[in-house]
Amino acid sequence: MSRTADILLTALAPAIWGSTYLVTTEAMPAGYPVTLAVLRALPAGLLLLVLTRCLPSRDWLGRSFLLGSLNFSLFWVLLFVAAYRLPGGVAATLGALQAMMVILMARGWLGTPVQSGAVAAAAAGVAGVGLLLIGPDASLDPIGVAAGLGGAASMAAGTVLSRKWQPPVSALSFTAWQLTAGGLILLPVALLVEPPLPPLTATNLAGLAWLGLVGAAATYALWFRGVARLEPGAVSMLGMMSPVTAVVLGWGWLGQSLTPVQFAGAVVVLGAVWAGQRANRPLRKRVPDAA
Repeated sequence: MSRTADILLTALAPAIWGSTYLVTTEAMPAGYPVTLAVLRALPAGLLLLVLTRCLPSRDWLGRSFLLGSLNFSLFWVLLFVAAYRLPGGVAATLGALQAMMVILMARGWLGTPVQSGAVAAAAAGVAGVGLLLIGPDASLDPIGVAAGLGGAASMAAGTVLSRKWQPPVSALSFTAWQLTAGGLILLPVALLVEPPLPPLTATNLAGLAWLGLVGAAATYALWFRGVARLEPGAVSMLGMMSPVTAVVLGWGWLGQSLTPVQFAGAVVVLGAVWAGQRANRPLRKRVPDAA
């Protein structure tokens, strides 16, 4: 499959993740962030384990729990803390710094060269997300900022390590291991810090099905497939598709306004994503001329 096809398939994941805010606010009971994260990750992970019939070996068990923590448990908890303590635009802009962090981590852990074009594209993407989402009433809470930066760093580390540690199994099995591990880590936290869920309605169950089956199982399988095939910097830039989708859904589904500044921000983000794919292309080795 061509690199363009790999990029498009991988981009589907963050584009669909952009629906998480809409589904959570419109179809989920409020006040249960960790419990909902467990219900999003654990059933999807167990279902994929049943379908793939592939359990991690002893050597991969520890790595699966570490990656599950970075990509799901720690990332989702910090994301919720940032969302509660910061305006959504500020939280999303801090999350967009993940692309810059991936470039630096890939240099240290994978030996990937830092290319100026990739850094410029990542910086432009962060600026575009800021234009897209940050309003005039934006405020900074120290705990929220720390959580936003920590969440970005957690997902960045998970992305780079997922590329560094490639198991001899399919992307679907790799996703199953991490989702199950992440859900198991979050389960005791949810039981300790949150009250029991109220009876779930049909709308709640439909929302959970979307978040778990599509927003977790299917999309993360595409994401980890892309991590294995594409350069870490290129993959991380695709994550900026999520806020664009969220704004488009808010405009089309909820009737929210879309200002010229937001429109310009969306254009900047899309341009940065495109530039990031070009800047992060693998360098071709020059074939020496025949003597």
